[in-house]
Amino acid sequence: MSKLWYSTPAKEWSESLPIGNGRLGAVIYGRTSTELLQLNEDSVWYGGPLDRTPKDAFRHLSQLRRLIRCGNHAEAEKLVRLAFFATPHSQRHYEPLGSATLEFGHEALDVRNYKRTLDLETSIVKVEYEHHGIQYVRETAASQPDNVLAMRIKASEPVTFTIRLTRVSEWEYETNEFLDSVTATDGVITMHATPGGKGSNRLCCILSIKCDGEGSVSVVGNALVVTAREALVVIAAQTTYRHDNPEATALADATRALNMPNLWERHIADYRSLYSRMDLHLYPDACDIPTDQRLSQAPDPGLAALYHNYSRYLLISCSRDGFKPIPATLQGLWNPSFQPAWGSKYTININLQMNYWPANVSNLAECELPLFDLLERVAERGKKTAMTMYGCRGWAAHHNTDIWADTDPQDRWMPATLWPLGGAWLCVHVWESYLFNQDTKFLTRMFPVLKGCVQFLVDFLIEDISGDHLVTCPSLSPENSFFEADKTRGTLCEGSTIDIQIITSVFEAFISVCATLSLPADDLLPSVKASLSRLPPPKIGSFGQLQEWRTDYIEVEPGHRHISHLWALHPGSAITPSATPDLAAACTAVLKRRADHGGGHTGWSRAWLINLHARLWQSSECLGHVQKLLRDSTLPNLLDVHPPFQIDGNFGGGAGVLEMLVQSHEGLIRVLPACPAEWARGSVRGVKARGGWEVDFEWEGGRVKGPVVVRSEGSGGEVVFMNSAKVASFPKGKGEHLVYEPADV
Repeated sequence: MSKLWYSTPAKEWSESLPIGNGRLGAVIYGRTSTELLQLNEDSVWYGGPLDRTPKDAFRHLSQLRRLIRCGNHAEAEKLVRLAFFATPHSQRHYEPLGSATLEFGHEALDVRNYKRTLDLETSIVKVEYEHHGIQYVRETAASQPDNVLAMRIKASEPVTFTIRLTRVSEWEYETNEFLDSVTATDGVITMHATPGGKGSNRLCCILSIKCDGEGSVSVVGNALVVTAREALVVIAAQTTYRHDNPEATALADATRALNMPNLWERHIADYRSLYSRMDLHLYPDACDIPTDQRLSQAPDPGLAALYHNYSRYLLISCSRDGFKPIPATLQGLWNPSFQPAWGSKYTININLQMNYWPANVSNLAECELPLFDLLERVAERGKKTAMTMYGCRGWAAHHNTDIWADTDPQDRWMPATLWPLGGAWLCVHVWESYLFNQDTKFLTRMFPVLKGCVQFLVDFLIEDISGDHLVTCPSLSPENSFFEADKTRGTLCEGSTIDIQIITSVFEAFISVCATLSLPADDLLPSVKASLSRLPPPKIGSFGQLQEWRTDYIEVEPGHRHISHLWALHPGSAITPSATPDLAAACTAVLKRRADHGGGHTGWSRAWLINLHARLWQSSECLGHVQKLLRDSTLPNLLDVHPPFQIDGNFGGGAGVLEMLVQSHEGLIRVLPACPAEWARGSVRGVKARGGWEVDFEWEGGRVKGPVVVRSEGSGGEVVFMNSAKVASFPKGKGEHLVYEPADV
């Protein structure tokens, strides 16, 4: 359950295998004639910061609110287009670093015993084959300690090949080169480029090679011609985002890595320090079948475990803490396009948040730190957005951001653009991180961000028409629309369900943070508590469903990919079958209605459905969505497809698999809450639970086998064995506790 393997090279990007050190990455095709490495560096973006804040928005806010309250959708939307959309309408987008090719000339007809493998235990891609009786092995890794990509090439006899470095998209416009210069000298290729747009980060990419004692390297044009039995290729890259002189820094990285011993050992040790904290096994496991073929096979529990383990590998590979860290984009680290879908940036009405759903529970809290670095920058830039657009204190961010932490409205699309709660949703991750890790230093660091968000929310809320409740306005349910009774189509509203759920969670988190940090006299607390008490309760509609809007509208798309009004079920935790059974039943009605109308048709939406059904303890529905995610929304390289490729589904799906096995959002640990009968045997080790606990256990025949091992930092708690509904407690005290299912009386 730790290897992806294939018996043929990748024909296209969707079959290539990704590697990354959090900042620098590549996908490896494993070709025998001309090997291709498509390269990425996380700070290569088109253009610098933009000032896009709509300067006249606040002047028209009262008028917009009146139009929305009156149900005059046409005039409200006209005013939004005039005064609330930003110019330019789009933020900056992420670009590829370039491509490296190695020309071996080994045609497929002459190749024997080919195998291509990604080992999740070592984070190394291996390509091995035989050509005319000569054995070839290539191993590629992205080293975080040495800050480079490295390829080790071995052959049973000397081989001659040519290496090139360029900045061309293989599958877009091959005649366009997006670079300034490429030069080759003395075993080194140097590439410079300046992505378009004012204020872009200039980049430099260095490729260096070292051969064995009998090898040789010559320069022909801007290429290197190599003859050797063994060779080491390293690629380093930097931009002006982090360094004033990216060439000097990249050259130093490459030179050091090329000449330092034990490069591979350092890489493996660093990677395993994160990956080996947790593992998941499900049986049976058809690991003897090539990975791409497993996607179309009969139910394969081992493939679900591999998918989860792969999600952890991907998160480690594309999101690491460090100097000016950058979080995972819509495509993680791996974007092959100069014109990527949705800019390959950060959509914050679910997608960026979903990227980090598995971080804490799968014991990778450090991998979420780049998100919080971005959030701090978003909070700073969002002050202007909050005041200029809404006349509010604090800060706000709409439904997208980019490397520059842009917080202004993105696009000109009415169902999504004017939604200033994207930042508030991100703030929920602050409190969740604390619940898992119990780190008060982190909480202290992030408190100003949380407080600024709360200031905005307190100011942004207005009384509804009854005067009894406080609501948001303008509001919407992300990317969905509704029909009025007269069939008029609308999008903007007051107090959508997701808005109220997010604000409730943020307010409650703020109150808890103040208590945790002993800040009872914070000047904002009274207004937060007063506002919290006036938020409207949820409503159940004519289909028995939890309403998406305060009015029981009919959706324009009943099978919509967003299930925003179930936010309080997941990723929130206010709705549970045990504490709020009526609301849980209303959530089930929503999910049935979505399913009946074709819901879950994107990979990330299907992943969300897994998590939602897991919170409702509906194991068969969870399994059905896992199988559909693998069958319908997974590429041969196991990356998620929207379509096109988006990495959020990998992270949401990986988190969903764990949510079926362990839950801790109610202040206790539930084991096997939504484990299907088909996953009859398995084990987990190192799963993180809220409260700072770590959990291990095995199961067979749907029941826990032996003890549940809970490692605690001091607090006691309870374990619920969901197969029998029996509860056992473990005491306070730091260390390892063995918790057994109570015997039948």
